[in-house]
Parts: sequence; C-alpha cells; structure tokens
Amino acid sequence: MSVPAPIVVIEPLRRRRHCAECRSGPLPRMVLEFHAPLCLDCADLGHLVYLPRGDAALTRRAREASGLWAVVVRHNRRRTRYERQGILVEEAALARAEAACLADAEARARRRARDAERRAAEDERFTAALAAEILRLFPGCPPERAAGIAAHASLRGSGRVGRTEAGRALDEGAVTAAVRASVRHVDTEYDTLLMRGVPRHQARTRVAPVIDAMLGSWRR
Repeated sequence: MSVPAPIVVIEPLRRRRHCAECRSGPLPRMVLEFHAPLCLDCADLGHLVYLPRGDAALTRRAREASGLWAVVVRHNRRRTRYERQGILVEEAALARAEAACLADAEARARRRARDAERRAAEDERFTAALAAEILRLFPGCPPERAAGIAAHASLRGSGRVGRTEAGRALDEGAVTAAVRASVRHVDTEYDTLLMRGVPRHQARTRVAPVIDAMLGSWRR
C-alpha cells in the first residue's frame, strides 16, 4: 500500500501572492491548487498551528498524533530546491506531543549524549585513518599538515570530500581531492583571485601549476 504524499504549504520568498478565492494577502504561507495560490483558511488548514523544524522527536510525535498535518517548505535559491521549514499540526496533537517529550526528556538526553560520544569516537578514528592515508599517498607532506587536512575534510555535516561515500572509503581520488583543495586555498593565491572577481574556473587554471608542483614534491 503506497503512502500518500503530504500536503505541502509554501512559504514564498516574496509575499506578493494573494489568495485566488478570498483575495486576502499578501500570503505568508500558501497552498498551490491547480497552480492557483490559496490562503490556509481557504485550503482548510487555517486551524493548524506551526511547529518549526529542529526537534525531531517532537515533530514525529506531533505528526503521528495529528489527524491532519502539512509540511511547510521554502525555496532555497542557492541550492535550487525546496527545503523543509517545519510542519502544521492540530493544536491538541502538539500539546500531547509536548507532554510526551517532557515525560521522557531525561532518557532522550542520555541517549543523545551516548550517541554523541559514539559519533565523536567514530570521527576520531576516521580522521586518523584519513591522515594516515594522506601520508601514505604523499609521504613528503608534513604530518601536522596531513592531520589538519584530514580534520577539515572529515568534519561531520560539512559536506566536504571526507564525508562523501568515496571519502569514507578512503578512495585515492577522494583523498587526493582533499589534499588538492587544501593546497589550493592555503598555498596559492586562489582565494585572492576569487575576491578580485576572477571566475572560479579561470582561477583554478591559474593556480593549477602551483598545486601540481607541491603535490609532486609531497609524493617524492
């Protein structure tokens, strides 16, 4: 049995739209129905209350307790995608969810602490393994520099090469990419060129010989 898609409520970046039915507006939140914007009241969602994202347990419990709920999204221009901002749920459901979260807050706090310790230990082991792989591929790289590159590339939640699937597998291409990125930003004028308005691809081309020379010296 397929799970129905949730109702989507949009937070427009610019509040210029008016409701196609009641003409109220500009709308802070709206539902698109046949490409026409509707206010929450006309979309029969006006009785719901907003719960911003951030507390996963509270969001899950409020959603499960609510007979009607909707997801609130906003367009991120830089990433060219819609991103979740929170949910709309029934007020009584939110109250029950808050009470349940308060009841087991201490247990969840202990679990979060244990999970944080586990993740920190995993990150420490992986950063050490990444630094060792950097030194294996580039034996001329100073050990403190390899450790710095590994710590930067493997920072949890950063989206950097060390957090990719290839990076976690210590793929040679991914490890080399992390080293190249460090040399590009630390040992060349790349950042200065960007600040001067030089296009990124042109700046990379100009600093490539310096990077190749340094990586070559570290390989020997």
